[in-house]
Amino acid sequence: MNRVTWENRHSCCLSASDVTGLKAFRSLQKIQQKGLQYANMSSQTVITVNSSSMQECHSSFTYEAAMEALSSLITRKKRERNMNTDAKYTKLERMSMYVQILGIKEQIAGLNIIHVAGTKGKGSTCTFCEAILRESGFRTGLFTSPHLIDVKERFRLNGLEISEEQFLLFFWGCWNQLKDKVTEDLPMPPLFQFLTLLGLKIFVSEKVDVAIIEVGIGGKYDSTNVIQDPVVCGITSLGFDHTEILGDTLGKIAWHKAGIFKPKVPAFTVPQLPEAMVVFKQRAHELEVPLQVAAPLTYKKLNGVKLSLSGDHQLVNAGLAISLCKSWLNSTGKWEKLLKNDIADNSLPEAFLRGLSTAHLSGRAQIVHDFSLGLNNQIKTDESCHGELIFYLDGAHSPESMDACAKWFANVVNEKIHRPLPFFSKTKIIKESCSSNGCIQQSNEKENSKTISKRILLFNCMEVRDPEIILPRLVDICASSGSDFSKAIFVPSISTYSKVTSGNSDIPINIPAKDLAWQFNLQRVWERIIHGKDVGINKNSTMEIMPPTEFLYDDVSHCRPDIGKFSCSAVFPSLPMAVSFLRNSARDNPSLRLQVLVTGSLHLVGDVLKLLRR
Repeated sequence: MNRVTWENRHSCCLSASDVTGLKAFRSLQKIQQKGLQYANMSSQTVITVNSSSMQECHSSFTYEAAMEALSSLITRKKRERNMNTDAKYTKLERMSMYVQILGIKEQIAGLNIIHVAGTKGKGSTCTFCEAILRESGFRTGLFTSPHLIDVKERFRLNGLEISEEQFLLFFWGCWNQLKDKVTEDLPMPPLFQFLTLLGLKIFVSEKVDVAIIEVGIGGKYDSTNVIQDPVVCGITSLGFDHTEILGDTLGKIAWHKAGIFKPKVPAFTVPQLPEAMVVFKQRAHELEVPLQVAAPLTYKKLNGVKLSLSGDHQLVNAGLAISLCKSWLNSTGKWEKLLKNDIADNSLPEAFLRGLSTAHLSGRAQIVHDFSLGLNNQIKTDESCHGELIFYLDGAHSPESMDACAKWFANVVNEKIHRPLPFFSKTKIIKESCSSNGCIQQSNEKENSKTISKRILLFNCMEVRDPEIILPRLVDICASSGSDFSKAIFVPSISTYSKVTSGNSDIPINIPAKDLAWQFNLQRVWERIIHGKDVGINKNSTMEIMPPTEFLYDDVSHCRPDIGKFSCSAVFPSLPMAVSFLRNSARDNPSLRLQVLVTGSLHLVGDVLKLLRR
């Protein structure tokens, strides 16, 4: 009956035929799972279908079918800085037309939206906002990108990833409505545009009190800028990313980001370089936008509470989130009520502190302990017969975000006493948690003096990135903090950019061979950084011919470029092979602690998380 109530409540998102089809599918699922007849459930859900129609419903409305449909929306067109002049409508004009087709124009105008753009920290800021307002008693919706494992991650209701059942209902409703109206001038929207529309449809249908929307790329021409009436806008720290679209100067990038400003709608940003701030102020003046710079949060204001997202740079994102939430609450008349129980005017409400200490965002400054080594979900002790394997995951891929990632990694590995939470463990064995997005501290435990720590970089980045910029910054910051890398491993990603897969999809054991030219290029850059000169890279050298123990413990003197043997780095043909190597190394060496930083790409981070979850 709960399912009946839910379906009846949200039937507005589907046509009558769509609702009938999905109800048939639900009935099919129940019959298959329990072998029961549901004729007495409700007169509104009684439906007679023969076996062939049931099979058709099953194949048409499955989650995998939805992933195939989404994959068909991935375009191969190169991202361009300017709009497509050959198209009859601009992207935002098409977005407005899609909104009209879905019948949600008025509802979007009625949504209380917080719209956030920026180069780095968008996801963290949005996540902080969602947690703060949820803890303040509001029903929240959160739309972020990209996803790491499953596309459902992009849509959160009250802090929880949308369920598969909800996703399917909304997805097929939007899909069929848009599909029916396709024309030559108005084709199906590309992937991100469709997901943006889907997110808005979910939030208006679920009647959330507040929707926090993260911009995809830029702002001015981003799909999310179909939003015309946000309550407040925010812009996080700027940097050089997507320069092929946004321009090669900070001023040009700032112009795109400021494109989300709306006339007289309050806006906040963080301390920016003068070149960017000049553009923000100019755009704000033109649109009569009350623009303010949000001060970074201080530890004093946290009153002993630790941020759930680790790294000093998160103080900047948290400060922006606080300003955005205060502005949103003021617009709804809730701020004074929220403050009534606080002693000092400059203190943060308890709900804010709860949100700041519990917000979670996968793949950003996240620590995961791998328990596949036979530890039986227990923290390592001196008597353990296996080593430790700890993954430090951060999807940094721009120069600025790599700086923040390096500082975070150096700080956490230099903490003499810290143990990571078993993120994927089903058994709750740890009582005390801390702020590093998956880390605990136990001050009474002594480090095992016999433990040998090896810091490993597991890296890949897209070919549009410049490793000559991001890798030296990573090395320099870690080295200056006494956190030098023992080795670096370069791998291709598992994820493909031409297909959307579900979180339940299997990872193939034997991954087809890939062209590793880019990975060897990354290795060449790395070896040049370490040795201070170019070294010959044999493109046929892989870890298949290098004994694991030799690679981990070799020093620079063992470097033999002439035979494709390098002391500081290696290229693996696949990510599963690299993870297997790390696991075997830890398993075979009880005194070994492998601290693996996974960075350079959110796709790589997602692939590692998926492997660890398996």
